[in-house]
Amino acid sequence: MTDRPARIAIVTVSDRASRGEYEDKGGPGAEAWLRDVVTSPIQVERLIIPDGRDGVAATLRDLADGGADLILVTGGTGPAPRDQTPEAVMDVAHKELPGFGEEMRRASLAEVPTAILSRQTAAIRGATLIITIPGKPSAIATCLNAVFAAVPYCLDLMGAARIETDPARIKAFRPGSG
Repeated sequence: MTDRPARIAIVTVSDRASRGEYEDKGGPGAEAWLRDVVTSPIQVERLIIPDGRDGVAATLRDLADGGADLILVTGGTGPAPRDQTPEAVMDVAHKELPGFGEEMRRASLAEVPTAILSRQTAAIRGATLIITIPGKPSAIATCLNAVFAAVPYCLDLMGAARIETDPARIKAFRPGSG
């Protein structure tokens, strides 16, 4: 664990957004959510890249190996042929954390029946936590609200930067914290 500002990358995976044909709402939505919830200093980098397993994997590998503490990946988690984000995450993962995807789907199912089509997941590469999330800002909030209480402690265990949250929004759980 370190006291430096957390380095957070938000990667939007979308062929259309990467070509400028579609406005990326996922990246800004994820950043707005983080800035509303996280109270400790963070450095946020946003990228937009095309769909595709190899390109997504290369980007995640570069970000993780380059020192990102947390990577949020929006897009590419559905059943369409070009949706290969979960496969790319597993290509670079050292450990999978399937509980994240299970909980995000559970929370999303309370709002929309098509949540069962989502293939969200999370994984660890080195000292980086990678979480796949939807691209729609309201769905991003639903998913991050469901799992983020565990993120700060996960980062602690991995030796990543410490993240503190606004307990009125998300009460980060750390053993002994109540």
